[in-house]
Amino acid sequence: MQNKLPVNFIETLMQQHPSQFSAILQNRQAYNIQIIYTQINRDKNNQPIFKEFHFNTSNNNYFYPASTVKMPIAFLALEKLNSLNIPEINANTTLITDSSAPQQSFVFTQPTAIDSRPTIANYIKQIFLVSDNDAFNRLYEFLGQNTILNQLKQKGYPNAIIRHRLQVSLTDEQNRQTNACAFYDTSGKQLWHQPAQYNDDPLPNLKVFLGKGYYSNGKLLNQPFNFSEKNRVYLQDLTHMLRSVIFPESVPPQNKFNLTTADRKFLLHWMSAYPHESNYPNYDTATYWDAYCKFLMYGSEKGALPQNIRIFNKVGDAYGFLTDVSYIIDTKNKVEFMLSATISCNTDGIYNDDQYDYNSIGYPFMKNIGQLIYQYELTRKRTYLPDLSEFIFDYQKQ
Repeated sequence: MQNKLPVNFIETLMQQHPSQFSAILQNRQAYNIQIIYTQINRDKNNQPIFKEFHFNTSNNNYFYPASTVKMPIAFLALEKLNSLNIPEINANTTLITDSSAPQQSFVFTQPTAIDSRPTIANYIKQIFLVSDNDAFNRLYEFLGQNTILNQLKQKGYPNAIIRHRLQVSLTDEQNRQTNACAFYDTSGKQLWHQPAQYNDDPLPNLKVFLGKGYYSNGKLLNQPFNFSEKNRVYLQDLTHMLRSVIFPESVPPQNKFNLTTADRKFLLHWMSAYPHESNYPNYDTATYWDAYCKFLMYGSEKGALPQNIRIFNKVGDAYGFLTDVSYIIDTKNKVEFMLSATISCNTDGIYNDDQYDYNSIGYPFMKNIGQLIYQYELTRKRTYLPDLSEFIFDYQKQ
């Protein structure tokens, strides 16, 4: 059946539901909507076969990736741990972050951790459960800007630019500088030390200016907002990064992140867990509901989500851009697919004013497109149903 679908399948499907998608289709360029649906078929040995369908994707149409950049950073952090090859060091080893410059933060404790120790594992949990910015910044510093860019390039993502921390106002020069850090055992013995790093390699000027104005220091400036020194990761690259961890055997060795079986299991668990399924960190469900980081399928919906559906994903929202990159399964109905989508929710063209159209445009779109593909997948005939057992976890033990 997959070969009979038209290239513009996503658009054809949306056209069948005008009440939900007519405005989306009419304003696809203004909203900078990009969608990638990856259909997955299994052979008799349960090996996946992929076919991608795109809607309005273009590497020439910039979108700010926001917190989706945290996903490859989490992968790279675990990879770096493995490259250290020090038996005493793992994701649960204490990581102390020094302050190597006036604008940097010193981190020696992590209140949300089970014993208040800052660790790579706890940072990654925070990243996938609630998209914690500080956790990302600590991993950015552990890796260093140069390592991030070079490793992504070596893995086949030469256009992926992750060059700055999040939610802190730093210059390009300050983001080139990353803190010294060190691992310690439980007795306080230093196991490894990394001096402060500085990336002196040239960085690209993206030459991206969007909108018609922005606020700076409380004042409206009537000129386009400059994204030229911001992060950039294409939607297809984000999709393939996720796929390389969900289905590591489906990508060439040079494109894989160097993760152990335990690393991958850890990532899959926390990518698909809900905030209430974590004891450490512990989250108030009134603030962090199940769909807090699950835009596709659920939008801004609150309340408990069905247990048979799990979403392995990373979302991002900032400057009016809403993005979700996901692998979605339904263990009851034996359904699986990948879906990535981004939309710009800034109809007035003003940035930094906190007046974005997330609730009226962004979240409804994310919910509707997720449900649209899911409903199609429920009716789609498969020669072989997928065995999803490797993606089923006991979320009550953590």
